[in-house]
Amino acid sequence: MLKSINPFDQSIVEQYQEFSPSLIQDKLKTSSVAFKDWKKTSFARRSELMLNASRLLKQNKEQYARMITLEMGKVLSEAKSEIEKSAGACQYFAENAEKFLADEMIKTDSRKSLVSFHPTGTILAVMPWNFPFWQVIRFAVPALMAGNVGVLKHASNVSGCSLLLEEIFRTAGFPEGVFQSLLIDNRQIESVLQSDIVQGVALTGSEFAGSQVGSIAGKYIKKAVLELGGSDPFIVLADADLENAAKVATQSRMQNAGQSCISAKRFIVDKRVKDEFTALFLENINALRQGDPFAETTTTGPLARVDLAETLEKQMNSSVGQGARLLAGGRDKGANFRPALLDQVKPGMQAFDEETFGPLAAIVTVASEEEAIEVANSSRYGLGSSVWTRDLERGERIARQIECGSVFINALMKSDARLPFGGVKKSGYGRELSEYGIKEFVNIKTISVA
Repeated sequence: MLKSINPFDQSIVEQYQEFSPSLIQDKLKTSSVAFKDWKKTSFARRSELMLNASRLLKQNKEQYARMITLEMGKVLSEAKSEIEKSAGACQYFAENAEKFLADEMIKTDSRKSLVSFHPTGTILAVMPWNFPFWQVIRFAVPALMAGNVGVLKHASNVSGCSLLLEEIFRTAGFPEGVFQSLLIDNRQIESVLQSDIVQGVALTGSEFAGSQVGSIAGKYIKKAVLELGGSDPFIVLADADLENAAKVATQSRMQNAGQSCISAKRFIVDKRVKDEFTALFLENINALRQGDPFAETTTTGPLARVDLAETLEKQMNSSVGQGARLLAGGRDKGANFRPALLDQVKPGMQAFDEETFGPLAAIVTVASEEEAIEVANSSRYGLGSSVWTRDLERGERIARQIECGSVFINALMKSDARLPFGGVKKSGYGRELSEYGIKEFVNIKTISVA
């Protein structure tokens, strides 16, 4: 039995019966049948249906946002923004997929050489709870627009969102089997991936989850795209606009109650402005209000589960025990955690070395630009980062030296349907979104005419 639990008060939202092995196989067979026709569908028809999905997301924003907040606890305004972003991605790929997947002519010794792009079949998505609509949409929309079909294994605590997503695609007019939700637990993932029907897997989740699913995909020779954890550096140089940097730092670290792989986590600050930046950062953090995510005055909801709050508390206390200073925040009852700020964090502390998945910011002091780059790169993760400086050429020069998938200069690090998204090192491999993402699950075929 899969349970959805309200993170704020721990009440049970709903319970869902897990799919039996025979039902799972029936769903996979349905997807295989659907693919035979869907891959032949014109881009115009796919676009029409995807625009229908976009309209449904906008029309039912309140309903979908309430389900997100009920199941994983983010404040209602953030849930609404997530739905709006999902609708925008549907529209973007509806308008651009055909162009992204057009034949590419290549000049060779042959009379004619080209590269064409073809869908491969059923793709499994293993998705997390922190952005229960957006994470799925950013996989499903390009995959379906490319002519693939999808089956979704969502996090067990957001099964209501999973079923709503299937309903959206069905109501939008997508044929039966093009997008299906599988109510299964992690133990059943291998049985899905080993099926000859399934041609690839996209996973967004923790480093551990990625290592497990990635190894299964390798075992069965299936393409995998893994978007995993991050410990994103937020570099504040001495010439930065400190007020703006502190404002965006608070937004980056504390939105979604800090439960984002691309939120800034290590705030690497030049010693010449460290005290001023810390004071501004602390002021912004102290202005936040943690509590009931449905209340309009709440800025920060609970963490999605009690065990997540317990883990974050242990990471924080361990770092304090090693010399870090707690300037604000800490755990309250259950899954509630007040936005927290740690100062004097150093390599070797859990707040530096590990991904902290919650509203806990860590300030690291450096003496120079060179040290800032070195400290930023001294992580096993490499997802996103930001650099704060008034010298834009300097910012771009530094950006090219940071070991990660995205660098934003004087701006909030975020995903954007127009830009490729993904990481390096333990943050995973492959890309989502943009022209690069839509080509992850296609057969890139060479055709040469003598």
